[in-house]
Formats: sequence, structure tokens, C-alpha cells
Amino acid sequence: MNKNLDGETIRLNKFIAQSGLCSRREADNLILKGQVSVNDKTIKKMGIIIKKIDKVKVDNKNISPEKKIYILLNKPKDYITTNKDTHNRKIVIDLIKNVKERIFPIGRLDRKTTGLLLLTNDGELSKKLTHPSHKIKKIYSLQINKPITKNDFNKLKEGIVIDNEKIHINKINILNNRKELGIEIHMGKNKIIRKLFESLDYKIIKLDRVMFGPLTKRNLPRGKWKFLDQKELRLLKNFTK
Repeated sequence: MNKNLDGETIRLNKFIAQSGLCSRREADNLILKGQVSVNDKTIKKMGIIIKKIDKVKVDNKNISPEKKIYILLNKPKDYITTNKDTHNRKIVIDLIKNVKERIFPIGRLDRKTTGLLLLTNDGELSKKLTHPSHKIKKIYSLQINKPITKNDFNKLKEGIVIDNEKIHINKINILNNRKELGIEIHMGKNKIIRKLFESLDYKIIKLDRVMFGPLTKRNLPRGKWKFLDQKELRLLKNFTK
């Protein structure tokens, strides 16, 4: 990073991305649309270098770079994967204590689903991890209300059309009594696993995400969270290269 007598300098789009608001590419779009100002002057040109001490606003709201943090949560049942809820339901952010940075979940787990959830203020990493091109694997353990038939098992392996799109499971294994299964899937569409089994007339009794990319629930009890260590963060970022 360049330095001058007035302090450290940084590209404007990187400054915005480091605030956790969005990715650099999305920041460029905000700049082009005239939604960004520096020291109360609207900026519409990309590639601008600013000082870290400059006052930056997006849509007339002050933003500032934050230290990047990465949190892994073992989500309990009945928590909503969002930062706010207008119906006074329990939200995952309530489980994260003594963290001053504004963090948000990467992807979603529905209210009944438990397991691994990554939260961060790194907008660029979030964009990469949720982009279909990176095919981040997610592994789930699930229990259904009745033994799965061989025919339905084969249908899942071959792919099923949901909402006019053919959904492919990457791997599926029967774990116990044909009622417990393990599934690896790269697609991150909302409630896609529940929709797959409901289309075959099965009800999911329990759905738990046990792996997200290279991250696992090892030594992380339900309802607890931890900061990613450097090794885990390096492995995660390698998935998006």
C-alpha cells in the first residue's frame, strides 16, 4: 500500500469493500451510479485513490474500513439466518457475543436446519463463496420420515427438476436404515434439499450441515462459535482461487 505524508492511501473501491458493504466490483458500480462521495464530493470515476482518513459515504451514509473477521457458528434449530427480523424471532447474530464489527452470514440455513454457518464482514470473500462458478461443496446429514426406495435414490442421483431447473446432487450415501443419508451438494439455492425430498413425498425430520468447503464442525458444539484460525482461513480462500 502506498503512503504519503498525509497518511495511508487506498483505492476507493477497496475502501468500500473493506467496509463489508459489498465486493470491489459492486463498489465500482456504486461509484459509476454516483452513489459514492468522498469528503462530500460525489465521485463517478473508477480507480480513484483516497486517503484512509477521508470521509466516504455511500447513499449518504458514512462507511469505514473494518478489520476483517471470520466466524464459524454451529447453528441451532429455530434461529433465522439474518441480521434482523421484524417478527421478533431468534436470529443467528444474537448468538455472537462481544463482536463490535458488523457481520453477516454467507448464504442461508433455514430456521429448522442446523449446522455450519460462516459469518464475516468480508464482502469480497462472501461474493466468491456464493458464486456458482466456485462450486463450494456443502455436506449435509439428514433423516427422513420413511426408508428411501431404491428407485427414489436413483432419481436423486440422476437429478430432479425443481422450479424448472434440473438439480444434481454431487454425492449421496445411505447411512442407516435407509432413513439417514449423507448428501454433498454444490448448489446453494434456498431450501433446495427439502424441495428435492418433498418432490419425492418424503419429509425431512432432521437436516444438519456438517461441512462447508474445507470447514467442519469438529470441536464446535451446537450454538457455539469461534473465529477461524489462519490455517482454516487459508484453506477457505484457496477454494475461491
